[in-house]
Amino acid sequence: MAPSTRPAQGPRSAVSTTDAPMHRELKNRHLQMISLGSAIGTGLFLISGTSVQTAGPIVLVGYAIAGIVLYAVMRMLGEMAVAHPVAGSWSAYAREYLGKPAGFIAGWNWWYVCVVVCMVELTAASEFMAFWFSGLPRWITTAACLVLITAANTINVKAFGEFEFYFTLIKVTAVIAMIGLGIAIILGAGDYHVHGLQNLWAHGGFAPKGLGAFMISLVAITFSFGGIESLGTAAGEVEEPARNIPRAINQVLLRILVFYVGAIGVMLIIWPWDQVGTEGSPFVLMLVGLGIGGAATLLNVVVLTAALSVANVMTYSNARVLYDLAASGQAPRFLAHTNKQGVPVRALLLNSGFVAVAVLLNVVLPGKALVLLIPIVVGAELITWSIIALSHLRFRAREGAGVFKTPLSPITNYLCLGYFVLIYILMTQDPASHAGAIALPLWFCGLLIVGFLLNRVRR
Repeated sequence: MAPSTRPAQGPRSAVSTTDAPMHRELKNRHLQMISLGSAIGTGLFLISGTSVQTAGPIVLVGYAIAGIVLYAVMRMLGEMAVAHPVAGSWSAYAREYLGKPAGFIAGWNWWYVCVVVCMVELTAASEFMAFWFSGLPRWITTAACLVLITAANTINVKAFGEFEFYFTLIKVTAVIAMIGLGIAIILGAGDYHVHGLQNLWAHGGFAPKGLGAFMISLVAITFSFGGIESLGTAAGEVEEPARNIPRAINQVLLRILVFYVGAIGVMLIIWPWDQVGTEGSPFVLMLVGLGIGGAATLLNVVVLTAALSVANVMTYSNARVLYDLAASGQAPRFLAHTNKQGVPVRALLLNSGFVAVAVLLNVVLPGKALVLLIPIVVGAELITWSIIALSHLRFRAREGAGVFKTPLSPITNYLCLGYFVLIYILMTQDPASHAGAIALPLWFCGLLIVGFLLNRVRR
């Protein structure tokens, strides 16, 4: 049976609007690139160096664990999205299955995540630009990238999909080429003095800093997968959601594990872990250290594209969630408007105004904005992922297993929730993550109070 393009079975408040509807113009190839584009960015090309320095080669195990946990969350989200393909995604599902205050928390928390992640990625873009223009003020490149991304998203959803398809295609091709180059070097190409796999344990062992350091590294590793759930917000605009959503999600785990574990593994085999750089992309710095300067320049173009790609996805996703909040009465009603191309342009422009704070941060805190923003993103993502797992539990209890079943649910749900609790505990123990550990409960309680008050006023 051909799937309906109307989200008739979805949560009613998630689709009610008096303005022009969104258009189902995203194809399977767009959806697959959105899922990859949101997860392959600063986390791989920049923050991975910090993770390696924190724990050593054992970070490969951490990336595998985090990848499996987030794949499970994506299966939960996918099961609900196939049953109810709406633009609000987990915000709409939380509102339907956990109550309106939960939907308020889910929606506004994701708005917050997208704004901060855009700040992170645009700040990272300015870091990458410094590879060529070290004397150029970073706020200039941040502002220029913000204008480019906003303009791309105002055209129509198909234009966004095409931008993201080619953005992601560039970085995926580069990662594959980088892995291929690394394997060639490992097998003896050139004169780089790589002796088998011994760099994985020759500098203090596979876990040179012990189990405690490995656990702490999970915080930054988990950040690397932030944004992967943005695929769910495309459910309201994708062709044949019952077919295309499962296909995209099922390919996420394999590809992300190949890209993360494969790319970082090759780097650690070629380059001693204790020499991995953190003052830029560790991959670019490794190529410079090997004397492959031309490849380093090309790769820096790629990592810049990667940062813009993630910012592009977050900008798209954020506008859809804010549109859903407005349509459900949990944000100002004027934001529940789409233009003739089906773009929620008011929500888009408002979000870009908030992201412009990143420009100010790069003026006030040049070179330090990333350190401040990353733990805040991790804390907010823990809220999003936990709400997806809890909503899925209630979805199963009310409607039974969907067509696209989550393996071993509800055990899978509880294991994922346990992992998120562990990450928060680790954040309280890591001085670099204290900002996120403090912000998370304050932000959550603030949203909870406002959500309950808004619900009472409306009733």
